[in-house]
Amino acid sequence: MRKVLQISNYYFPHFGGIEQVARDFSRALNCYEDVQHKVICFNEDAKVGDFENHRHETVHDVIDGVEIIKCNCFALVSSQSLSFVYYRELKKVLDEFDPDLIVLHYPNPFVASILLHFKKRRFKLVLYWHLDITKQKLLKHLFHGQNKSLINRMTYVVGATPNHVNESAYSPFFGDKKRVLPYAIDEKRLIISEEEKSKAIEIRKKYEGKVLGFFIGRHVPYKGLRYLIEASSKIKSSNMHFFIAGSGELTEELKQMAEGDSKVEFIGRVSDSEWRSYLYACDIFCFPSITRNEAFGLAQAEAMYYEKPVVTFTIKGSGVNYVNLDGVTGIECPNSDSTAYAEALKKLAGDENLRHQMGVAGRKRVLENFTWDQFVKNVGKLLDDVLVEKIEK
Repeated sequence: MRKVLQISNYYFPHFGGIEQVARDFSRALNCYEDVQHKVICFNEDAKVGDFENHRHETVHDVIDGVEIIKCNCFALVSSQSLSFVYYRELKKVLDEFDPDLIVLHYPNPFVASILLHFKKRRFKLVLYWHLDITKQKLLKHLFHGQNKSLINRMTYVVGATPNHVNESAYSPFFGDKKRVLPYAIDEKRLIISEEEKSKAIEIRKKYEGKVLGFFIGRHVPYKGLRYLIEASSKIKSSNMHFFIAGSGELTEELKQMAEGDSKVEFIGRVSDSEWRSYLYACDIFCFPSITRNEAFGLAQAEAMYYEKPVVTFTIKGSGVNYVNLDGVTGIECPNSDSTAYAEALKKLAGDENLRHQMGVAGRKRVLENFTWDQFVKNVGKLLDDVLVEKIEK
C-alpha cells in the first residue's frame, strides 16, 4: 500500500486555485486502490454547505473520504498563515501515518521550514511548484536558501505547464527532476442544459449583429481588466459588446474607467448556470491577466472547451500562454499593451472563420490535455515514477 501526504496552504471549503488543485489531486488519488492518503493544511474561516471552518480551531475533517488535518492559525503575515500547533500535527502524522511520499504545494515557506526539520526521514518529496514568490520582495530573498534545501531534498518538481518549471527563477537548480502535470477542467460543471442554451440565444438576440466578448473573474489588479476596458475604448466600431462578470476591489474604479463606453457592460456576479449561458453565447473569451499570479487560467480552458477563441497577454513564467497557443487557439498580445489587445479583438471580430478555426483547435487542445481523465492518468504516472517499488506495510 502506497501512502501519500499532501501539504497545502488551505483546503475546501476555503476556495482558491491551489486549494482546488489539492482537492483534485486527492480525488485523483481516490481512483487508485493501492493508495492511502491524507492532507495537512492551515484552517481558515470558510463555509460551503455543511462544511464550516474557523481559523482559530484545529480540526480533522473528512472530505471526499479523505482525512484533512486543518491547523489553527493565529496570524497572517505577507499572505502566510502562522500556527502554534502545526509542528505538533505534522510530526504526529509523519510518526503515525509514515508516508512514502509527501506532495508539498509551493509556495508555502512557513511549512517548508518545518518540513525541513524532518528531511532525514525516508519519505520521497515532490514539490508542486505553482508559482515563485514575486510580490513579497523581502521574503523572496529570505527564503532563497530554504528553497535550495527543498530542491536538494526533492525527488521531482512538478509544474502545471512547462513554463512553470522552465521559467522559474529556480529552474537552473531543478536539473532533470522536472515533470509537467497540467490542471484539469471539471467537464461535468460545463454540461449545459437546453434551458441555459435558450438563455444564450436570448442574449444573442438582444445584441444581434454584435460580436460578443466575455470576461469572468475577480476584479483585482493582476486580472488586467483595465487593459480590456482601455482596449474597448480604442475600438471605434460599435459592432462589439463586452460582458464583464464578477466583482472585487477594483469594480467601482473600473466602472468609472468604462463610463461613456456603451460597449462595456458590467453584469456582476453570476451563477454557474448564468456563466454557462454567457460562455455559450459569446464569440471571444477575454483573458487579460498580466502577472504570474495567474498561474494557469482554467477559465480560459473552460472557454476553449466551448470552442471560444481566447485573447491573452504574454506572461513570462505563467502557464497562461501554454494553455492558449498564439495563432492556434487564440491570440497572445504583448503584456499590458491595450492597443495590441484592441487589434486582436478587432481581428477576431472581423473574421468569423478565424474564430471558428481557433475555437475548434481550442476544444481539441483541452480534450487532449486538460480533462479529468487525463489528470488522473498523470497523477498515477507520477506515483509510479516516484515510488518505483510498491512499498507494502
